[in-house]
Amino acid sequence: MKKNLNLSLILLVVFSMILAACGAPAEATEVVVAPPTEAPVATEVAVVTEAPVVEAPAEIDYATLYAEMIGGLPQGFGGIKPADVSAAMAEATPPFLLDVRDAAELEKDGYIKGAVNIPVREVLKNLDKLPGLDEKIIIYCGSGQRGGMLMGVLRILGYTNVLNMGGGLGAWKTAELPVETGSMPEAPAKISTPIIADEALFTALDESMSSLPDGFLGTKADKVNEMLASATPPTLIDLRTVEEVEKGGYIKDSINIPVGELFTSLDKLPAKDSAIVLYCGSGLRGSIAIEGLRLLGYTNVLNMGGGLGAWKSAGFPVEGIVDWTAVWTDFLTTMPADFYTIKGDVLSAQIDAGNSPFIIDVREPAEIEKNGFIKGAVNLPLRSLLQNLDKLPAQDQPIVVYCAIGHRGAMAMASLRLLGYDARSLGGGFNAWVKASLPVETGKPADPVAGTAATVDPLRLKGLNDYLASLPENFDGIKDTDLLAALGTATPPTVIDVRTADEVKASGYIKGSVFIPLNDLLADMTKLPADKSAQVVTICSAGHRGAVATMALRMLGYAKVNSMFGGLNTWVADGLPVEK
Repeated sequence: MKKNLNLSLILLVVFSMILAACGAPAEATEVVVAPPTEAPVATEVAVVTEAPVVEAPAEIDYATLYAEMIGGLPQGFGGIKPADVSAAMAEATPPFLLDVRDAAELEKDGYIKGAVNIPVREVLKNLDKLPGLDEKIIIYCGSGQRGGMLMGVLRILGYTNVLNMGGGLGAWKTAELPVETGSMPEAPAKISTPIIADEALFTALDESMSSLPDGFLGTKADKVNEMLASATPPTLIDLRTVEEVEKGGYIKDSINIPVGELFTSLDKLPAKDSAIVLYCGSGLRGSIAIEGLRLLGYTNVLNMGGGLGAWKSAGFPVEGIVDWTAVWTDFLTTMPADFYTIKGDVLSAQIDAGNSPFIIDVREPAEIEKNGFIKGAVNLPLRSLLQNLDKLPAQDQPIVVYCAIGHRGAMAMASLRLLGYDARSLGGGFNAWVKASLPVETGKPADPVAGTAATVDPLRLKGLNDYLASLPENFDGIKDTDLLAALGTATPPTVIDVRTADEVKASGYIKGSVFIPLNDLLADMTKLPADKSAQVVTICSAGHRGAVATMALRMLGYAKVNSMFGGLNTWVADGLPVEK
């Protein structure tokens, strides 16, 4: 009986517990579940035993992203010239042309036919208006600054074929390419589904581009010059290669960090709140890099629009190079009436009187052995002349140089005078000396005596020596008969006659010549061929001035300039045609 009672009590307790578990809670809440549109997917429910730990998203490594992006840019750092853009737009399947200027700029300045307009601050919010990741996109803005920034950002987001038109619409107009005015481009349409591989990266880039300040972090050369003259000048970062710096010079006190090394050399930069100005050759590399630095927290960085090219065009000083245009212009415009020549009889009289200048024979040893030399001369062949300044006298002592006909002598004279020496060239060279029956020595000249070289401008010395040492076999000269033949071809050379107007009138000229007296050769360069690769021949009366003109033009980048040996005198003596 007792056992049955205990069992009953136990069953009653268990039954009560079951009823309690199945009953409604004290405060019930209604749960609304949206009906599924497809078969539900079972999910595993985790049992939470403590407060969950939320991990912060990993910090974006902008330095690595930008270093890799810049390292993968094509030759020219993703820049494209307006003429090439124009040609591409004329193709059967033109590229996607993206104008990232504001609407007011389009209304004021026009736009390129076929362009789609999305202001730069809004582009990442409208990626569905851009083509696929691997399709060709060409960006342009007003000057190239915004285009370069956006090009880098799009490439980081995976767009593999994005280019920026150098100089923007300004360069397009300078190239006299057509501009649409009086209307606006059609509103961009959705043409793709954007692929965002990294949502956090995309959001950060969009926020940065959306918040670009007025001016888009660009500045002009004159403003940089003003900043450098202030009490607290900015740090200048030169993004060009070492070779570019050596060839083109640099702005004083700038730090050279090639753009490909910038994001792995951040320790060379000042504090992130310091004033920094970037510059490169034309502004493109600076525009790409500046957005990367901004993302890294550099708050006071600007890019100099137009780069070092704009700085030079504004006439501001450049270190590390010689402004050969200025040097040669000054030299040519101030040459005296005798063009630093000396006549044979005058030199002979000085030798006889015992007050001979220092005489340098710049011919090759074989020429001296065959034809003789002038008494007292030392032999320093033209190509090695400037490598032997320790064999020359002091800069204030008179020097006379000569060659066979005056061509090489003129180049030697100009080189020495540009280094500060008091040098002249023997008119007509050794041949004219012999023709005048002046005394000739035979054998070998005495070896020049080494001493202490004069102190000269090392940059000038390097430039002049580079030219002389690399002279070809013809020393940049051309025979009159070869010139005559060239004038009869489909693409004749431009003949520049550097004699005076009186000489031309008295002696005639070669048909088709362009007349620019030597003193004026660089004063008005509009008469020179615009294409520096064009064939040019300089002539004068005897070859002296023509050789000087050829050397000057060659050192200024004219690649195919020659001086006619012997000048018009030789042309006439050989019976070749002359116009009157």
